[in-house]
Amino acid sequence: MASFEVDIRSLTERIADKIEELITAKQLRPGEQIPAERELAEQLGIGRSTVRESIKILVSRNVLEIRRGTGTFVCDHVGVMDDPLGFRFISDKKKLALDLNQVRRMVEPQIAAIAAQMATEEAVGLLQKLCDEVAQQIRENQDYAKTDIAFHTMIAEMTDNLVIPKIIPIITQGIQSYVELTNHRRAGGANLTHQAVVDAIRKHDADAAYRAMEAHLKENRETIESLDF
Repeated sequence: MASFEVDIRSLTERIADKIEELITAKQLRPGEQIPAERELAEQLGIGRSTVRESIKILVSRNVLEIRRGTGTFVCDHVGVMDDPLGFRFISDKKKLALDLNQVRRMVEPQIAAIAAQMATEEAVGLLQKLCDEVAQQIRENQDYAKTDIAFHTMIAEMTDNLVIPKIIPIITQGIQSYVELTNHRRAGGANLTHQAVVDAIRKHDADAAYRAMEAHLKENRETIESLDF
């Protein structure tokens, strides 16, 4: 009986790998729906229950997500977990925010510079829209974290670099930590520094984009340092 169970686990792992290969072969992009269980079962020559268990494995790997009543889709950031480095378990949130800011200052100015070199007119338009949304949410004292994350994620994706988007969880956690610490109400001049980044990227001015992002993160750090706990 024990040997049989090991064989089943081995099968589901192999099928999970095959489903990943199908996703790659079909060039399915994040957010696209994969074939239904029945179709996958027929295509792979296995039972639907095995497909179901294999999909669970891919969900645990953050490759797929199941949307109830809709189907199974490729994750927005394939293979990237929400908290891959376990930041939520760090108790000193102010030091965490400062340290994340330090790491962001090492990489994000250069990311902005590359984005300025690679930016398309369409991408800049989308970035400006996100910039405007963040500014409006700040003016209205709304929680702007999600839109702010989308803004910085967009810049990373504009680099057309396969590796850079993989560090998005660090950027995301840095933004989330900042917004939570400041209670959504101490954005400082984020709307102005964001716009400076967008303007530099629009002009394809890599040096100006670098400096603008550096200034944005420097202001963030000063705000964090001013907080009393």
